[in-house]
Amino acid sequence: MTRYDYRPIPADVAALLRERDDAGLTREPFVDDEGGAPLRCCLTRSVPGDTLVLVTYAPLRRWAEEHGADPGAYDETGPVFLHAHQCAGPRHDGFPAEVASSRRVFRGYDKRGHIVGGRLVSSAPGHGEEVAAAALDDLFADPGVEVVHVRAVEFGCFHAEVRRPAG
Repeated sequence: MTRYDYRPIPADVAALLRERDDAGLTREPFVDDEGGAPLRCCLTRSVPGDTLVLVTYAPLRRWAEEHGADPGAYDETGPVFLHAHQCAGPRHDGFPAEVASSRRVFRGYDKRGHIVGGRLVSSAPGHGEEVAAAALDDLFADPGVEVVHVRAVEFGCFHAEVRRPAG
């Protein structure tokens, strides 16, 4: 099975978003009494009592800046939850369990930052990693796909960025 590079929102970007998000606003932290919020800084879910912040994020914008691309209208913004203060980041190496346990849309983007393909991924219990890897193998089989974004089906929220394995 191919090992892909799953990327949460980088710590330096999350720090900027906590100060001023991609809508240009400063958001107020809050205590999550129930837990279960999907955290994009560490690719886990919150637990009751965590202090969070809900910010506006434009994930493709960062990739486009890094690669000199102009995604145009594909430069979407949306809500993401972060820990209100810097956290330790992902607690795993590789495939995040949060991706494997829910229906997701995998969107492939080309070197311009335009959508060139997508897959709906619905994993069976215990087989999430294999199902997601097969969808990524399929998307990355197209040499025009530079990066894949994983999003929630129901709300369209950004979950993680996936890049081809290094080397």
